[in-house]
Amino acid sequence: MVELADMKLFVEALNRGSLSAAGRELGISPAVASKRLTRIEAHLGVRLLQRSSRRMALTEEGILYLERCRQILADIDDAENLVASGKRNVRGALHVSCPVALGRRWIGPALAAFATEWPELRVRLSLSDAVVDLLDSGFDCAIRIGGAEDSRLVARKLADNRRIICASTDYLTQYGIPTTPDDLQNHRAIVLSPHLIDATEWRLTHTTHSKTLVARIPVRMATDNGEQAHDWALAGMGLIRRSIWDVQTNLHNGELQQVLPEWHSDDAPIRILFPTRQFLPARTRSFIDFLVDFFDKNAAH
Repeated sequence: MVELADMKLFVEALNRGSLSAAGRELGISPAVASKRLTRIEAHLGVRLLQRSSRRMALTEEGILYLERCRQILADIDDAENLVASGKRNVRGALHVSCPVALGRRWIGPALAAFATEWPELRVRLSLSDAVVDLLDSGFDCAIRIGGAEDSRLVARKLADNRRIICASTDYLTQYGIPTTPDDLQNHRAIVLSPHLIDATEWRLTHTTHSKTLVARIPVRMATDNGEQAHDWALAGMGLIRRSIWDVQTNLHNGELQQVLPEWHSDDAPIRILFPTRQFLPARTRSFIDFLVDFFDKNAAH
């Protein structure tokens, strides 16, 4: 039978991207880590990882084994937490993925408050506007804005997310204030995209009579980083479509001005996603509940 310590090494290696990093986390040398992985494969009679000096890749058998190992270790951790004290003992490592701007403004402070409440908890927050594969990358949960559903994951809404169109006063002074969606074709947009495209389409709905249309607007600036797009808007480089929570302070202090206030873009709710398994670790389950309450008390609606 494979020892739990070896199983944990295998999972940690995939979480961290290398055996040596997993070994450092668990206090063993790279040579010992490699030997223990070989011992697992020898016991199972299959190869779990294709290894080279630069990268590791899971085999088909490795993918199946990884999923079961994560569930087994989570169940053991859950059992230990339940019997350690009269209440849930939140401890261990919590790995969270989140978009950059949302992470800096909301999730980072929430994690700090949560970690303060549970001194035995360790936290890793990965900030990236790229959508990561939650199951393959070793994250316990991911916070996302809108996006497609994933049948492998459970999604719980944290907050509604109204998106508005806005620009700096300097930009509007130079190019004029659009008064109808048709006016947008004479303006320039800043978009969140890995590619520089000729134009983007914004779906808009009227706030009173619910008329919906698609406005086409030429693109001037594109970036795959939301914070950079935000900075460009403040610098007067174009119109931007942003979540109200992201620009509320800028609107209040006059750095940005909302345009076409009677029209709003499609909502993209803020959600937390986590694996569809019966027993989540206590740390993940507690963080989800904490975050729901945190947004309920603090987020802009």
